Amino acid sequence: MSISATQGAGIKVAAGPMTPEERKVILASSLGTVFEWYDFYLYGSLAAIIAKQFFAGLDPTSAFIFALLAFAAGFIVRPFGALFFGRLGDLIGRKYTFLVTILIMGLSTFIVGVLPNYASIGVAAPVILIILRLLQGLALGGEYGGAATYVAEHAPNGKRGAYTAWIQTTATMGLFLSLLVILGTRTITGEAVFNDWGWRIPFLVSILLLGISVWIRMQLSESPAFRKMKAEGKTSKAPLAESFGQWKNLKIVLIALFGLTAGQAVVWYTGQFYALFFLTQQLKVDAVTANLMIAAALLIGTPFFLVFGSLSDRIGRKSIIMLGCALAIVTYFPVFKALTVAANPDLAAAQAHSKVVVVADPKECSFQFNPTGTAKFTSSCDIAKQVLAASSVSYDNEEAPAGTPAVIKIGDDVIPSYTSKGISADEAKAKDAEFKKAVADTLKADGYPTKADPAKMNKVMMVVILTYLVILVTMVYGPIAAMLVELFPTRIRYTSMSLPYHIGNGWFGGLLPTMSFAIVAQTGNMYNGLWYPIIVAGMTLVIGMLFLRETKDVDIYAND
Repeated sequence: MSISATQGAGIKVAAGPMTPEERKVILASSLGTVFEWYDFYLYGSLAAIIAKQFFAGLDPTSAFIFALLAFAAGFIVRPFGALFFGRLGDLIGRKYTFLVTILIMGLSTFIVGVLPNYASIGVAAPVILIILRLLQGLALGGEYGGAATYVAEHAPNGKRGAYTAWIQTTATMGLFLSLLVILGTRTITGEAVFNDWGWRIPFLVSILLLGISVWIRMQLSESPAFRKMKAEGKTSKAPLAESFGQWKNLKIVLIALFGLTAGQAVVWYTGQFYALFFLTQQLKVDAVTANLMIAAALLIGTPFFLVFGSLSDRIGRKSIIMLGCALAIVTYFPVFKALTVAANPDLAAAQAHSKVVVVADPKECSFQFNPTGTAKFTSSCDIAKQVLAASSVSYDNEEAPAGTPAVIKIGDDVIPSYTSKGISADEAKAKDAEFKKAVADTLKADGYPTKADPAKMNKVMMVVILTYLVILVTMVYGPIAAMLVELFPTRIRYTSMSLPYHIGNGWFGGLLPTMSFAIVAQTGNMYNGLWYPIIVAGMTLVIGMLFLRETKDVDIYAND
């Protein structure tokens, strides 16, 4: 790599063809990060199975939401990993820090593959699982900042967007790899065996990927910007205090969080994870087909990370990211409704001509989330909503006069609910069976399918819609590593950029599936979960447009 000294500005990296050393840096950083994302995404892709394996003591809806909460736990601790490993990275260097993170991630994932389930060791199983998720989150909190900083500090001025875009592909490639391994294992073992124990194989395979990743990263040298700063004695003695204890830096951290990474995160997780959950949970598409559709969209859409990363070097990072947020806000509702028509046309038709409405006294309706399995839903409203939720039926709510028993309207049919208060267990069981049968028979008569019919799916349109969602992801995510690196000085860069990135992606993004499905569970309407990403993206669009500065022309070597 060519580095020439310049008077008063430290060093500048001349923009020219990518050298073999630069290619090695990008390959090694990106490949290791792909494997780390693979480890992290396995859990999300297998959330429905993990819910049955480790949260078997709960009702199905609560088990799935609780499994998503365990998934979210890994995201929640990511900012703490960012603080801990970011500080190490700014003190001792980028290379050694992300060697440690990948070891923690790989070993935690492997242990999930051998962890006994709820049936074997009871409540200890989900407790250990959550601890492993926390370790994964801590490791990933230190991983991204290290890889992005390392590549950016090797990149020539004027090409940081293009170079760091390779790091941005790693999350999607990791998800893609996890889906491929899952699909391959499912095909080889068969669905029954996969659901029983075959799901463990993708976790166990991660030990091989860990070995490859560690070997690759051992070949790397420290970044030139960090070596120069260390040689000049300019490393920060207290990167945490300097990053967050001084208003001039803290202000940039807050702008980066609320005006950049929060919106990027919800667009990213909506386009990749929420879309997958929406297909399987709401549209009742079988898991294999849903994974194949997502994989196809990822295959088509992933090159656009590089397109938008390179484009950001020419027209700026901010405009591309803000446009991605704006498109998400405007198009999410019509796009997901179009996905319903393409994936499950029978469901879309039934919803159009036989709308489902729960008419109930609001005072009788509880929050429809039972994570401990101990809450007893006894009111007519709660019983009606539980039956519809168990069938994944989207419904609207209508207020009834106080004291009125709840009813379910399905098209022109009206089915009275019941209350189980004050009646015997046998009578409650008989009423429950009668009520469920009446609802199921009416739904069937009105055209509501129990699952999506593969023969009626418009698979081409499904891939087109999912690819559009992935392209929105590439718009907000492709340029963001370069922008975060350029916002902060070298001496505190690893620490400063990691925290807003991981709060944005770990909290705003990581909680998206849980928050969105909780909103759906409470309101009944399967599209209402989209309000969460739309509101967060709207916040980022406003704050980013007002306060975020363009960074593409920043010389990171002169920014100390």
